[in-house]
Formats: sequence, structure tokens, C-alpha cells
Amino acid sequence: MKILVTGGAGFIGSAVCRHLVANTDHAVVNLDKLTYAANLSSLEPIAESPRYRFVQGDICDRAMVAGLMAAEGIDAVMHLAAESHVDRSIDGPGEFIRTNVNGTFELLEAARGYWETLPGAKKDAFRFHHISTDEVYGDLPLDGGLFTEETPYEPSSPYSASKAASDHLVMAWHRTYGLPIVLSNCSNNYGPYHFPEKLIPLMILNALHGEKLPVYGKGENVRDWLYVDDHARALEIILTRGAVGRSYNVGGRNERSNLDVVHAICDTIDRLAPANRPRREQIAFVTDRPGHDLRYAIDATRLETELGWKAEETFETGLEKTARWYLDNEAWWRPIRERRYAGERLGARVAG
Repeated sequence: MKILVTGGAGFIGSAVCRHLVANTDHAVVNLDKLTYAANLSSLEPIAESPRYRFVQGDICDRAMVAGLMAAEGIDAVMHLAAESHVDRSIDGPGEFIRTNVNGTFELLEAARGYWETLPGAKKDAFRFHHISTDEVYGDLPLDGGLFTEETPYEPSSPYSASKAASDHLVMAWHRTYGLPIVLSNCSNNYGPYHFPEKLIPLMILNALHGEKLPVYGKGENVRDWLYVDDHARALEIILTRGAVGRSYNVGGRNERSNLDVVHAICDTIDRLAPANRPRREQIAFVTDRPGHDLRYAIDATRLETELGWKAEETFETGLEKTARWYLDNEAWWRPIRERRYAGERLGARVAG
């Protein structure tokens, strides 16, 4: 199978590309615009493989995407290209609408036009896999409940609203035009090659550098954490074995409060890279994010029972691997800290 992966130079997208090339027989065409969070060095382990090709381009360019699909003889699309940081969506929501909503529309139309030209068996086997987030569901109380595939959508941020819109577009293209789609919604990912604006890599690098560890509010907000390689395995399973028109929630069953996550990072870095004082002393509580959802938690029963997937990493084993990776790969993250993002706060103001 030849798979077009959009956003394959991003965090999750690069993990998907590495997994597909290293662990399956599939060929990958990676289409990425190379925005600020993309990093081709994340793909160096597979860059020389004959089953991997990189193409720089924008999913909003329908003609280019359609031509690429036809030229490459694409069998499936894994759509991961998206603006994904909630704080940035608060500061500038327009780019999130352009990429996540308009871009998904243009990609769907390119895929539909291409799919309609395919001969019988190839047309029947074609799949469009849209990768989304649990944030489309809104939030949950601290005292219970899980997101299922039937949970009503109630997005809170410009980011989650844009992803909810893209989910609805994908389902509509299936119901209206018959495009064979599968959809997945995941919990918070973490792991190697993660752009350091997100909580876990930011805290790891700040802890190493003796900088403040900013925690929103009281740190009570809870997330379900999913190791990125577990997610990449799940996405390949959903693409190849998921039922057409069906959605699947992907979660690690690893709920932690933000403060507990930061404490675990501090203790892990203290053990792996001892300093003169405990890293927990670097924690600083800051004004909460506007519209901050209280709790996300995924029920992955459908994926586990129907398709046989389970997360292999616990939060503790995944965090250990992640921290060790950042300690061993300064050449990957230092240029980002020096040239693109130095750890400054984002999303503190409401955009006009």
C-alpha cells in the first residue's frame, strides 16, 4: 500500500512515517508545508529508504494534492496536517481555520476527485483516515466519566472548534459522496521529537536549564497521556482494519493532573541529571489559560476490542524513554530553542 501522510514532518506525523517505513511493508509519501513546528530531522531514520518520499506542499492547494495522488498512485491518505497548539489558537485563530477547516476541505475534495477515477478493486480498497483530538468533546468532571465515540461534540478553544469542524466535514464527505473514511480521536501525545511548546518537552528542557516550570492555575487539569509510538501503531491498525465510516478513540489510560506530570518530570530529571537542588523548586504557578478544559479521558474500548490494539507504554515507562531521548538528543532540540521557540508563554491574551 502507498500511503499519503499529510503533516508527516510534525510530531505525530513523523512518528507515523517512521513506524510505517520501519515496521510495515507500506510505502510513504510525506506531504508537509514545513511550518514552524515541522522538523525534517525527525525523519532522518527513514530518509534514505526507497519506500519513503518527502514532498513540500500545502494541503490547501487542491490541484497540487490531486496531481500528487494521481502521480504516486496513492492507496490511502492519513491526514495529520494541522495547527495543533491551543495557546497559539487563542493568540491567532485565523491560521487554525485556514489549515484545519479549509485545508481539510481542499484535501477531501482532492481525495474525492482522485478516488472517483480509480478502477473497481483499487477504488473499493481506498481509505481516507482523518486523525483528530479528544478536545472536540469539551471537558469532563474530575470525579468521573470517559469520552466515547458517541460523546457529543462541545469544543472550547479555537483549536478544538477547528478540529471538530474538520471531523464533521470528513463524516459528511462519507455520508454524502461515499468517500471511504475512518476517523480517530486521540488523547494527549508525548514522546521523542516533540516540539518544545507542549507541556512535557517544555518542562523537561526548562528543568534541565534551571528555568521556571510554569503550571497553569493550580495544576489540577487532568489529561490522558498516550505515548506517540503507541498512537502510531493504533493509526496504522485503524487505517488498515477499521470499518469504513467508523470512528475510534485512542487513549493510553494514563490519567494524570498537570501538576502530577510536572512532579514526575522533575523527579525523573533529578535522577537522570542530578542538580544542586530539586527541580520541583523551579515550579511556578501562573494565570490559567482562557477556557481551559478541566479533564479529558478516553475510553478506547472500541479500538481495543474490535481491532485488538493496546497501549504498550505506561506513563512511567513512556516518560522515562522521553526524558532519556531529550538528554541524548540535544542536537535535535537546541536549534529549536535558540531559533524558533525559547519557551515563552503563549495564549495569555484573547485575540481580537
